[in-house]
Amino acid sequence: MPTTCSRPCRAAIWLPAIMGVMGGLLAGCAPGSDLKPVPPYDPGQYRLGVDDEIRVMTYEQDQFTSDFRVDSSGKVAFPVAGSLQAAGLTTVEFATEVSKALQAARMLRDPSVSVEVSAYRLVSVLGEVAKPGQYPYQPAMTLLTAVAAGGGFTYRALETRAYVVRQEGGHAVVGYLKPHDYVKPGDVIKIYERHF
Repeated sequence: MPTTCSRPCRAAIWLPAIMGVMGGLLAGCAPGSDLKPVPPYDPGQYRLGVDDEIRVMTYEQDQFTSDFRVDSSGKVAFPVAGSLQAAGLTTVEFATEVSKALQAARMLRDPSVSVEVSAYRLVSVLGEVAKPGQYPYQPAMTLLTAVAAGGGFTYRALETRAYVVRQEGGHAVVGYLKPHDYVKPGDVIKIYERHF
């Protein structure tokens, strides 16, 4: 005949506490657990950078409408107007700079200029993805869509966070991204291998 105890069994008392401690220890050993999140990125505030390809359109002035690439110094060599700083500016801000430069060069009195990005700079996706490599940034790209561009996670991938190197204010910042966090153009992302 089975016996019952009026007091709770010691295993029933200690097991949840032991499991909590073990879970905390394992979480502390997880890749990237020592990193802080990188500063958030707002894709609505896209700023031009090195290797972006842009199209400058000047209303009713086809000779001043063309495609350009932002060079390694962050500038665009614009005909007649010279070398103009583009990196760090929004498309609207750069259109204003082009307009001012055309006026200063006395080419047009009141130019109407617009700028759009025709090809974004690259995002690097490394580590535990099917096809590591560099992929063009897409507006509102998240960590998950960057991984999808790289062919998806491998079966060994840690899917809850990724290591990232991001350019902020002229210097590199190291931290982590979660799956639904926005990727910034130029980010270098490494998908960790899980330990268990």
